[in-house]
Amino acid sequence: MAMSVSSACFSVFSYKKVNRRTRAVASEDFAVTLKTEDKVKLGGSELKVTKLGIGAWSWGDTTYWNNFEWDDRKMKAAKAAFDASVDCGITFFDTAEVYGSTLSLGAINSETLLGRFIKERKEKYPDTEVAVATKFAALPWRFGRQSVLNALKDSICRLGVSSIELYQLHWPGVWGNEGYIDGLGDAVEQGLVKAVGVSNYNERRLRDAYERLKKRGIPLASNQVNYSLIYRAPEQNGVKAACDELGITLIAYSPIAQGALTGKYTPENLPTGPRSRIYTPEFLTKLQPLVNRIKEIGENYGKTPTQCISCELGSITPIDTLQSTITSSPRR
Repeated sequence: MAMSVSSACFSVFSYKKVNRRTRAVASEDFAVTLKTEDKVKLGGSELKVTKLGIGAWSWGDTTYWNNFEWDDRKMKAAKAAFDASVDCGITFFDTAEVYGSTLSLGAINSETLLGRFIKERKEKYPDTEVAVATKFAALPWRFGRQSVLNALKDSICRLGVSSIELYQLHWPGVWGNEGYIDGLGDAVEQGLVKAVGVSNYNERRLRDAYERLKKRGIPLASNQVNYSLIYRAPEQNGVKAACDELGITLIAYSPIAQGALTGKYTPENLPTGPRSRIYTPEFLTKLQPLVNRIKEIGENYGKTPTQCISCELGSITPIDTLQSTITSSPRR
């Protein structure tokens, strides 16, 4: 099974034993089309989530997104994105302890914001159910299984919840991963999380993590990696094949290349902030034939470019900056 996560959003797609799919980013329109679809299980876990999810990388951030500042207007946009998503039946949200790091001037922790939005929503609609995924930062000074549990408990506190649906290792550790994997297993056994996963793990590390958890009877639910129409490495480096073989959900982040594949940006209209150094005029010029083809296919079926991309990946994708999708380009 595969699933994809983008800097702006993510979606989840179901998988079969042989033909697994990837979560991919979706637009506001796509969210509506998924409203009535069933939830899907992540890997071999019992956790079921909506096929489309929302990534909160940009929420509160002042280092990569939001032109290096976070203000009331952007706060309202993020809250509107959250409410619009839940209204459409999208209740799976992906964040991380380092998103909106308070070490950055003016930033607000993404987990804190998501927790606030959930609380406010439940006060108005008590029956609201939201599935939260967040991530452990494998910083060099963090050692062993207890560091995972300590960080998890801090995340739970910031989110204002009693437990987390999916807890992931954000990236491989510098000094090894055995202790971190053991920490994930402890988190499951202590009832702090419903499912565990990894992110940015290559095939070898993925298999090692899978086997280590398997010895405790705990499934590795997911691996979140960069995957899009212009970044197909998971298909070439064995990661997707390993996910398919082992029954692990592949979560693809940046499935719409942070907006570049939707046609929102052109050589004359670059993304703001650090993204403009990645998606340069030269790069976007070379990308135009693909973007035009995506638009053409969409027009033939009455779909947006993002919907086409999601179908192409056959996946589940997170959307980390959905608020920009809604406020800047509703039909992105």
